[in-house]
Amino acid sequence: MVAARFAGFAGAAVLAGAPLAFARSPGDPPRAVPLVAAGALLTLAGALAALVGETQVMAGDPAAGSDPAMLWTVLAHTGFGRALAVRFALAAAAGLCLLAPARGLRWVGAAGFGFAALLSFAWTGHGAADEGLAGQAHLAADLAHLAAAGVWLGALAALLAMAAGARRTPQARAAFVAALQGFSGLGSLAVAILLASGVANGWFLVGPQHLAALTSQPYGRLLLAKVALFAAMTGFAALNRFRLTPALAAGGPRDARPIVALALSIGLESLAGLGLLAVVAVLGAMAPLSAQ
Repeated sequence: MVAARFAGFAGAAVLAGAPLAFARSPGDPPRAVPLVAAGALLTLAGALAALVGETQVMAGDPAAGSDPAMLWTVLAHTGFGRALAVRFALAAAAGLCLLAPARGLRWVGAAGFGFAALLSFAWTGHGAADEGLAGQAHLAADLAHLAAAGVWLGALAALLAMAAGARRTPQARAAFVAALQGFSGLGSLAVAILLASGVANGWFLVGPQHLAALTSQPYGRLLLAKVALFAAMTGFAALNRFRLTPALAAGGPRDARPIVALALSIGLESLAGLGLLAVVAVLGAMAPLSAQ
């Protein structure tokens, strides 16, 4: 289940954020469509693996994961299964949008369905467990958190794809610069939303009465690791925006050093993001401190 959540999170983030970044770019790099297609496939694989894992857990029998009748029961008659079915359909629709001949329709359609698939995770996590007004507030914070994470992580994947070809032609270099500059404001907004929604989620999942357990319980230590990885990503993002991107824009057309520096920094930021997703996948399988 942890592996399924990680694959689903990573795929849906690419499926949501990368098309949005490509839509804002003046041109598409060669790896654009394969990257988003990979995100769709990873989202589909994660949903299928989650269905198998949840069926095994609910039945208390590993063999139930290969029983079509049991799989259908979970898929059609549980909230978790219905959320997976919706995610599967949305990821497939996003993938089909890649076949559209019009560039705008291709990326806007893929981003729209991708974001909807990403937001479906809110109904298969801790945010859907609360009831009443508190449950609605927790769900809203989860949705905001997921949307902002998708913008950030998906855009990083797109920028890496663009960086790979930015040294080939002046046009590719200019497109990379434009994408970096266009994402800067959106990235800052994503960080602000992640901070605000993260604090709100922390209130529900930890609560002020359990702050002391952050360093003594496994859930708390993982949560602190998540915060540390987020801080590392923010540091790389600030480096990219305020130092490396201006250096690239000011450099000569044949100066490859700013591109190499940016590719390295974005790569390290992406690795921190993958580590953060791995932590989130593990946290989703654990009882929060507020429930312990």
